[in-house]
Amino acid sequence: MSEHAGDPSALSESADQETVRELADIPAVEVISRAAVMLMSSAAEKLGLADEDPDSSPRRDLDEARRVITALAGLVTASVEYLGPHAGPIREGLQSLQRAFRESSAHPDAPGAGPGEKYTGPVY
Repeated sequence: MSEHAGDPSALSESADQETVRELADIPAVEVISRAAVMLMSSAAEKLGLADEDPDSSPRRDLDEARRVITALAGLVTASVEYLGPHAGPIREGLQSLQRAFRESSAHPDAPGAGPGEKYTGPVY
């Protein structure tokens, strides 16, 4: 029997070490891509794009969408050299979200002032 059999903190530590080892085996491009996809999905939900009528979506939250889109833009800009062939589709997704944000806003930001545009440049 294990020397840590009755110690829950030892089990948690063991599970954490196993998770860390698994993460170490995942290439950086995959970690970055997964993070980008998660941010894109979150932004789409916060823009209400998953609903039939985004304008009346109870989940719509433009302030939160702005934050997530800006974080995505920063991630994409900072890691474009590592993403290789994955950069194009992720950038296109980001630009689509930026345009959707502009269309969803009652008072759209000036070009270059929208979410993430300080990293990506103006999106029209």
